[in-house]
Amino acid sequence: MGQEIGRTSFDASDFERFAGQLRQETARLLTWAQAGGFRDERHMAGFELEAWILDHAGTPYPINETFLARLADTMVVPELSRFNIEVNGTPQILATGTLLAMEDELGATWRRAQAVAHGMDAQLAIIGIPPTLREEDLTLDTMSAMNRYVALNEQVIRQRAGQPLRIHIEGEEALDLGRSDVMLEAATTSFQLHLQVPERDSARYYNASLITCGPLLALATNSPLLFGRRLWQETRIPLFEQSVDLGGYGGLGDITARRVSLGRGYVHQTLLELYRENLDLFPVLLPMPLDEPAERFPHVRLHNGSIWRWVRPLIGFDAQGEAHVRIEQRVLPSGPTLLDMMANAAFYFGLVHHLAHRPQAPENAIGFDAVRRNFYQAARHGLEARFDWLDGRSHAARHLLRQLLPLAREGLEGLGLGSEEGERYLGVLEARLDTGQTGADWLVGHWRRCDGDPVQLMADYLENQRSGAPVHEWSP
Repeated sequence: MGQEIGRTSFDASDFERFAGQLRQETARLLTWAQAGGFRDERHMAGFELEAWILDHAGTPYPINETFLARLADTMVVPELSRFNIEVNGTPQILATGTLLAMEDELGATWRRAQAVAHGMDAQLAIIGIPPTLREEDLTLDTMSAMNRYVALNEQVIRQRAGQPLRIHIEGEEALDLGRSDVMLEAATTSFQLHLQVPERDSARYYNASLITCGPLLALATNSPLLFGRRLWQETRIPLFEQSVDLGGYGGLGDITARRVSLGRGYVHQTLLELYRENLDLFPVLLPMPLDEPAERFPHVRLHNGSIWRWVRPLIGFDAQGEAHVRIEQRVLPSGPTLLDMMANAAFYFGLVHHLAHRPQAPENAIGFDAVRRNFYQAARHGLEARFDWLDGRSHAARHLLRQLLPLAREGLEGLGLGSEEGERYLGVLEARLDTGQTGADWLVGHWRRCDGDPVQLMADYLENQRSGAPVHEWSP
């Protein structure tokens, strides 16, 4: 969905033509893969970081078009709203020093972008949902000026047969509202990790990524507030699911097929099975005519980009045209700091590698229903969640995470990363568990201390973020 499209309206013939090309490309993809078409066997990592542009009062500032023109960096691009941007990282082969290099690159890009923002009387922030965000900020007037977003909004409402989107989230407080557009999606900024793996191992890595979602999210929650209400520890999860609430061919009544979800279950032989599921379950959303050669599967990739699984399969090509598969882990929020996010990334890469290489596949030890429960427990309760795990027992999140950190360390070593990286990043997570303070915990505690003043809360959050100190070191 990152690519721009050339038009915003479509007729029945566009949908019919696209659907036919999608069927042909999906069949070709699966046949080609069985014949060994994916020859790139490297393990590589990358990221996408969604960030906010705020004014000096800490409220969303819809100037991304001018900001991006001044920054002039092809790795920093627009997002759905005019007060969001996306920072991309260069894909890196996983080896000693990779995570340190990723942190250095992200830090350098962030400093350049922040300097441009300051020159525009603005500031950048990384946070799942800013406490200063208001419902009136999220309108079609603040949508980024790109055809793909206009078309996305129109087609979501069309496939809902004009029914408004309903947002209902119950946490410590409750939120209930209706919307006639998808702009609430813009409130949900994330830190998305990409892991390229050999296609022959992709089922193990994909299933391990699903299993990892609950513990990973519990460590990283950073979105507890929305429109002045205390909701879930990671309110971003239900908000995104409900702000683009679309069913499959069975319509909204089919609760087993949603375009934003953890999915329907494990894969068996390869993550490419999900592309067959895309074809069988989900109507075409954006039937854009595409000129890219069929051997690059452009219709398959565009269709996949309009299905927002929390763990999503991706097909990509390197500069030489060699094809690969990778996994996009989408559960992590933005923030609180660059170091916190890289620590979360280290935990994900290490634990998923460990799980994928266990002699006995972990998906045989824990059912998908338990994995899904773990995920939503983490989103609701963060470090106070309880998880079912591979040993058949229920664990308090912090107790289980202490057991998983050494396994993540083993996984990082198995990927060839140095001990320095394990000490730096997993040490941050050990300290976070010692204090029990995630970004969400700090935000909730500080919100109460400043009597629910969102401007003061945002200012204090940004001051801590600028210090670079990881969130476990922030004063309450």
